[in-house]
Amino acid sequence: MSEGLTGVLIVFVIFGAAAFVIKVISDNRIRRRLIESGQVDEKVKYLYFRSERWTAEPLSSVKWGMVLVAIGLALLLGQVFPYDITEMMTIGFMFLFAGIAFLIYYFIQKGRSNEVTEEK
Repeated sequence: MSEGLTGVLIVFVIFGAAAFVIKVISDNRIRRRLIESGQVDEKVKYLYFRSERWTAEPLSSVKWGMVLVAIGLALLLGQVFPYDITEMMTIGFMFLFAGIAFLIYYFIQKGRSNEVTEEK
């Protein structure tokens, strides 16, 4: 593919993605205003307000943050030591560190749930 066509394609993809995000955000705002004004059936309201699932698992974002940091650390190791660590070892480190991050999250969540049950 020529460089000129690649540049045009990149510009179209960026502007298309931006237009899509703006459309989704504006549609969501319109739906929220309709719900708040009472012009929508009660059955639809639960789709646009926070559910108990989000309040029950506040550490969900922490979990994925830990996993992404672990994968990034594995990739960084592969870049810092390019002659000592092969590509296959880097992929292995990614899975290993992601697994360790999930285990750490498990113990954090387990300790947190034990605190909640002891308080009750």
